[in-house]
Amino acid sequence: MAERDLYDVLGVSRDATQDDIRKAYRRLAREHHPDVNQGPEADRRFKEINLAYQTLSDPAKRRQYDMFGGEGLTPDMFGFGPDLADLFGAFFGGSFTRPRTRSRPTRARRGG
Repeated sequence: MAERDLYDVLGVSRDATQDDIRKAYRRLAREHHPDVNQGPEADRRFKEINLAYQTLSDPAKRRQYDMFGGEGLTPDMFGFGPDLADLFGAFFGGSFTRPRTRSRPTRARRGG
């Protein structure tokens, strides 16, 4: 997908409120939903509208997008990719995404 400004995708200004963004999304989603719009670009456009809404409706993602543009949306900002935890797990065992629980042997109490 060619990168377009997400504010332009929703047809809102950069200082749009969360309510403005939500209203624009709902209007466009109804218009471009593939079940309603049988046009050849409906599916692509609907996905583009959803990406714009998911980004701009979340304050943290919106700040990141405002600072870095579309590059800020990638989950791989530092070049490690999503499989870094799998790589470490392969070498060191376990998973870095879920805490590993280890049962500890209990000490028998000494009578006394």
